[in-house]
Order: sequence, then C-alpha cells, then structure tokens
Amino acid sequence: MTNTALLAARILLSLLFIMAGIGKLGDVQGFGAFMATGGIPALLAWPVVLFEILAGIALLVGFQTRVAALALGAFCVVSGLLYHFDPADQMQMTQLLKNLGLAGGYLALAVTGAGMLSVDGRMGRANPALA
Repeated sequence: MTNTALLAARILLSLLFIMAGIGKLGDVQGFGAFMATGGIPALLAWPVVLFEILAGIALLVGFQTRVAALALGAFCVVSGLLYHFDPADQMQMTQLLKNLGLAGGYLALAVTGAGMLSVDGRMGRANPALA
C-alpha cells in the first residue's frame, strides 16, 4: 500500500509542474516578462520552463526523486514568496499557502523516497524501510 500511495503522490505532485511547464511553451517570452515583475531576469524563462518539465518528469517516473522533490519544493517556496506574498490580497496569500503546502508534499517525498514503483526503486535507491 505504501508504494502505491507514493506512486499516487508522485503522479499528483508531478502533474502540476509538467502541465505548467508545457503551458508556458506557448508564450515563453510573455512568461519571461512576468518573471521580471518578481525581479527574476526574463532570460531565465527557458531554463525555468525546462526545469518545470524535466523535474516534473523525473518525479513522475521516480528518477532521482529526492533531489527532484527538494528542487521542486524550493521552487514552490521561492516562487510563492516572490509572486504571491501580498498580505493585503487574500487570494495571493492563499496562493502562497498553496505553494507552501506543496513544498511540504515535496519535502515528504524527499524524506521517504520514491518507493519501489519507480526508477529509483528498480535501481535499488528506494527507501529500504518502505520495501
């Protein structure tokens, strides 16, 4: 049951980034302009889009899960603080809390690992306590 739950968690948490990254491919220049509003150089738009897609796929298949999960969790915290921290706007604060909650999920995956139903599991890198 634990390995199936970890697979479900990886699928649900990875879809967010995979779909977000793919969605940004339609207007990377516009996304870069949005990034600039938070103080991040627009020229980093392509690396961010590729990170979202590739880290999301890594999490989905369970490859280097701990590293991918930590990176995605950090991304959620940083982007939440840069783009959603606005105490005067309840919707933005809700988005910030969503990002922080997601970071908690990624942290949990970083601690537990991918489980046996993953590339990591097939390579012997799954958490032995969950095998």
